[in-house]
Amino acid sequence: MKNYLVKDLMVPISEYAAVTVGTSLIDAVRVLERAQDAYTVSKYQHRAILVLSPEGQVVGKISQLRALKAIESDHEFGDEIDEMRKFNFSEDYIAQLRDKYRSRKKIIREDTLREAAAKKVEEFMQAPTPGEYVSEDCRLDTAIHKLVAGTHLSLLVTRDKEIVGILRISDVFAAVFHEMASLEY
Repeated sequence: MKNYLVKDLMVPISEYAAVTVGTSLIDAVRVLERAQDAYTVSKYQHRAILVLSPEGQVVGKISQLRALKAIESDHEFGDEIDEMRKFNFSEDYIAQLRDKYRSRKKIIREDTLREAAAKKVEEFMQAPTPGEYVSEDCRLDTAIHKLVAGTHLSLLVTRDKEIVGILRISDVFAAVFHEMASLEY
């Protein structure tokens, strides 16, 4: 296998969809759409938005799943579910209650979409965990281990302590399996 380093496959931070703290969900999604249109190096488009501090430091990430969770108006019932988990109610029972709750209420309405569109990204972003960082000079096998062990879709790529890029699982997958396909059997 080619001796890839993380920096060989990463997307530079300057080419990634990013917004600052305080940006609304709808504006963040618009930034993601523009990034998808502009990024043509890979057939795999961006699936997340980085959230930056006013100083330009990465403080979080919004995946497509996180954006959809921002739309769900589960907040009225969420606290009660968390309480039920403390008392060891089964996940099946909690799922049944959720389904029953949702069947009584139309979750996604025009007003909930407007409310979600106005939410600030810091309300639902995911802050990076220590296992989501990888040095740009790491070998690809190290990055693959971090992706697999942490079940991450991407890693933040660092140079010293600065985040300089994103290593996406889709790019790693493409490189590894392209190499595999080129082997003779």
